[in-house]
Amino acid sequence: MPPTASSAASAPTAGPLSPFGHRVFAVVWSATVVSNVGSWLQAAAAGWLMTELTPNARVVALVQVASYLPLFLFVLPAGALADVLDRRRLLLAMEVAGTLLTAAFAVLVRLERVAPATLLAFILVAGVAEALATPAWQAVVPQLVPKAELPQALALNGVGINISRAIGPALAGLIILDLGMAAPFWLNAVSNLAVVGALLWWRPSQPSASRLPPEGLRQAVRVGLRYSRHSAQVRATMARTAAFFLFASAYWALLPLVARLQLHGGAALYGVLLGAIGLGAIGGAFALPSLKKVLGPDALVAAGTLGTAGALVLFGLARSPGVAAAGSLLAGASWISVLATLNLSAQVSLPAWVRGRGLAVFAMVLFGAMTLGSALWGQVAARYGLSSAHVLAALGAVACIPLLWGFKLQTGAGLDLSPAMHWPEPILFEGAEKERGPVLVTVEYLVKAERRVGFLAALARLGAERRRDGAFRWGIFEDAAEKGRFVETFLLESWLEHLRQHQRVTQADRAVQKAVNAFDTRGEPKVTHYIAPAAGEGAD
Repeated sequence: MPPTASSAASAPTAGPLSPFGHRVFAVVWSATVVSNVGSWLQAAAAGWLMTELTPNARVVALVQVASYLPLFLFVLPAGALADVLDRRRLLLAMEVAGTLLTAAFAVLVRLERVAPATLLAFILVAGVAEALATPAWQAVVPQLVPKAELPQALALNGVGINISRAIGPALAGLIILDLGMAAPFWLNAVSNLAVVGALLWWRPSQPSASRLPPEGLRQAVRVGLRYSRHSAQVRATMARTAAFFLFASAYWALLPLVARLQLHGGAALYGVLLGAIGLGAIGGAFALPSLKKVLGPDALVAAGTLGTAGALVLFGLARSPGVAAAGSLLAGASWISVLATLNLSAQVSLPAWVRGRGLAVFAMVLFGAMTLGSALWGQVAARYGLSSAHVLAALGAVACIPLLWGFKLQTGAGLDLSPAMHWPEPILFEGAEKERGPVLVTVEYLVKAERRVGFLAALARLGAERRRDGAFRWGIFEDAAEKGRFVETFLLESWLEHLRQHQRVTQADRAVQKAVNAFDTRGEPKVTHYIAPAAGEGAD
């Protein structure tokens, strides 16, 4: 997904094409469309190449498994890298590596040295490069457009992806027939140079440097997972994401077999069906603002899920290209409706400091569901047939709508997630090292009896915020001898992590803290910090 334009302090009412008013968005969006055309050429060629190497449904479905498995396995550490490294340099490194890898594989295809295992290995390695770049691409979007334009920027990114999806696969069949199977891989390598050039040209503004050292990779991953676990908004988005993509993966995994075995077509027909998915998605993207205004995010995802179920049934019943093409158009429109809504729900739930990791968790769930689903529906198709696999996937998708209706989307859209920076830096006694830990923080509250219930409810919300921002343990205790005297406790791994916690608090978190502090009869609770003695201190 391409980054978007340079930010503006304020923006007028954003129209659907308003992000194109930013030069960076226009340049990089255009470059990524060119690059994505090459990517879809390659994806269509890889799927068709596997059907030529073997007609086995299990093996053909492994093309999608190999595409999504690296994204599932590596996207979370990639999200941590996107939060602690220079994103532009990370993207450049991955795009150059992908270009060189694709060119090398094109040589093998030209020399006819490719077996099913070779093809799967190439897809896996290329997927690793894509996984390492994906969170960085997503994380730059909210930094580079005004918040009011974020939905439009995400929708235009989806339009760009689906323009390339409509063009690339449709061209793939013709290119394979005219120029041979290696040509789509060569063209993908060349097209990727467009995005490399755009990244070399782009000079993003640098964020203000933190006085604290960067987090280590393992710690950054752990903190990202902790944040996602304790954010109700993120959890709701993840649940809806896993349910949809587990079943929607069926037609992606099985479409090459529908074209070859069920419709008795060739590479050109397969490309047309993939292109029709892209066309449907483009139409769906332009209809999204109106649909969202009428339905809201939750009903829109439900409608997209019903549309996907209808498309799966059409694929299962298709015995003519026309029926399959109708299924492709419906699938594309439904896909973009759900994906854009879920993506925006994830974006608006995440503050800047954890955005790369949070979006990586979103991508990990998405691609994990796609990986599992592709393998599952390949097995079902091999055992029960293509039609049965599609119909069963449709039934499963519909069943998830009422089961997950309680998980509401985009509830974080109205929150101010900018840094609050309102806590004074705590004092550490002279000679103590910032890496020492763990650190225990206690907060003492004096609360009147009639306000006890409201206080505990507010404190539960604060507890979730403490955990999101770095606490690995949190609790609340009441003095056994003095009713209404409460002590909140939370533990952090080190003093350095506590200092980072101060920087992570958002304006929305600050409002929660102020609501809790208002219950204290003194007007301000008493905060105390404790740090564990150094290892071996006091030993004989």
